[in-house]
Amino acid sequence: MYKATQSQFEAFEKQHEYFKTKLNLGKEVLWLTKEECIQCGPTIEETLEIVKKTMIEHGKNEYEMPAKVGIHPYDDVFFHAMPAYVPGSIAAGIKWIECYPRNPVQYNLPQTTGLQIMNDIPTGVPVAIMDCTWLTAMRTPAVTSLAAEALHPDAEYFGMFGCGVQGREHVRYIVKTLKKLKKIYVSDVREEVADKLIADIMPEIGIEIVKGTPQEIAKKCDVMSSATIILREPLGVVKDEWISPGQTIIPCDMNTFFDLKAQYRADKYIVDSIDEHQLFADMGYFPADKGLPKVYAQTGEILGGLKPGRESKDELIVCSNIGISVNDIAMGQAILSNALEKGVGKMLPL
Repeated sequence: MYKATQSQFEAFEKQHEYFKTKLNLGKEVLWLTKEECIQCGPTIEETLEIVKKTMIEHGKNEYEMPAKVGIHPYDDVFFHAMPAYVPGSIAAGIKWIECYPRNPVQYNLPQTTGLQIMNDIPTGVPVAIMDCTWLTAMRTPAVTSLAAEALHPDAEYFGMFGCGVQGREHVRYIVKTLKKLKKIYVSDVREEVADKLIADIMPEIGIEIVKGTPQEIAKKCDVMSSATIILREPLGVVKDEWISPGQTIIPCDMNTFFDLKAQYRADKYIVDSIDEHQLFADMGYFPADKGLPKVYAQTGEILGGLKPGRESKDELIVCSNIGISVNDIAMGQAILSNALEKGVGKMLPL
């Protein structure tokens, strides 16, 4: 349990007094829709700053964040409860998010839905309830892009597997941190989704985006990421023999897309949270006879300079980031602060 500093306790009280000027604490709560979250949300550059600060605080153990608690009504879906206390952002709350890959085809509904509650720290009362899908779509590529910058700043070719919401944002974010990129390769099981990403985003970022096969991308790219689905039984689409020394692999879907052999033989295996990866290992997401690959460091330790990242051009590095709630809550606090200042959202009685 993290013990806040005196200055942090003072900041909590100052924020409490501010909340009292904006809403009737304990009797009403601010409701923010997805569109309102987007309206009040930080820019890509601001998100990178928020997430970098929060990840470094995580690396320094300046937070409280239990590992994800979840339920799984079907084998291919999950609900996750993700609480966090982030004193550096004067933020506390919980995200409740669901992932149903079947939704778009079967029900014409989004794959990912969810809500986030933000709380007043001195009293604990809820202050806001907001959509959490947009902030999730923003913080995830921010972590990938920051990790890529720290581990492979000279990369010229980036490969993205999965061209949905997360994949699209990864392409937008990665150009902000990998300044020497010459080309981006993308791949998706749905050709039309990859085509739409290219048509929509290439004019925006000014870097060539092309489709490639998994083998082609694995052979050509310095840095690769995947945002597909998380499954107990890995798909292993990108084969181990396609992966070479010196590459950096940054999956957001844990062990689903890349051959597990690559993760076990990596020179450095980095994770955003050891606790959360171990929880998934205990749930059977890694082979029972092998368990979680040996962890070299947490992503926040690399970003904060607490441990060295790439030390040789020939190192194969895997940096697995499955999402940690300190980033969600820090992002939620930024959205909430902007919404209160702008008068955006609707007050609902408790």
